[in-house]
Amino acid sequence: MTIAVLGATGMVGRRVAAEAGGRGHRVLALSRKAEGEAEGESGAERVTRVAVDVGDSAALAEVLMGSGADVLVLAVRSHPADEEFLVGATRAVLDAGARLGARVLVVGGAGALRSPGAGELLVAHDPAYVPAELRAVAEAGVAQLRACEGHLGADWVYLSPPGLLEPGTRTGRYRRGGDTLLTDAGGRSWVSAEDLAVAVLDELENPGGERHFTVVAAEEDEYPYPGRSE
Repeated sequence: MTIAVLGATGMVGRRVAAEAGGRGHRVLALSRKAEGEAEGESGAERVTRVAVDVGDSAALAEVLMGSGADVLVLAVRSHPADEEFLVGATRAVLDAGARLGARVLVVGGAGALRSPGAGELLVAHDPAYVPAELRAVAEAGVAQLRACEGHLGADWVYLSPPGLLEPGTRTGRYRRGGDTLLTDAGGRSWVSAEDLAVAVLDELENPGGERHFTVVAAEEDEYPYPGRSE
């Protein structure tokens, strides 16, 4: 499979590219600067790095057309939250996927998930999970999912990470759920970026059938941030 990873120098994109290369897939690692390769990384010889601005829809289309990509993975975030950029980039990738006949996997935000035990209330609107100062970030993820839902023609799936996502250890295991935030017995919601990348590749290789899903660390994994909430 040929997998184009957009945002390949970011925390998630870099790990998705490495996981894909390590599994024997051909990878096009797209980012604003063609950098980020780790020497000695398994599968690095199967990763081709290409400089392109995902916000430039014309340049993106030019790079992707003729690339032979079977799947597009969008793993781009904006800091601070820039909803207009995120939605525009998502639509550009969905457009490209539709033209190529390539599936699109969007690594989005936890804010688009439903809050546990709160019916239809989204995490983005639940102060128990999202304080006021982070509301814009969470809302951008919701807008991104709505852009996917409103797109005609693209074959897409949206992966919401849990409440806490940081670099850590690759265990190769996780719990998978639908569109509601998953937590552990202590109410914490977390997974390592490495295991999120595992979940991305598992979905690409064996699609689960949902449009929107999430993952969280396996129940047997010990919370790596004692004294810290998600």
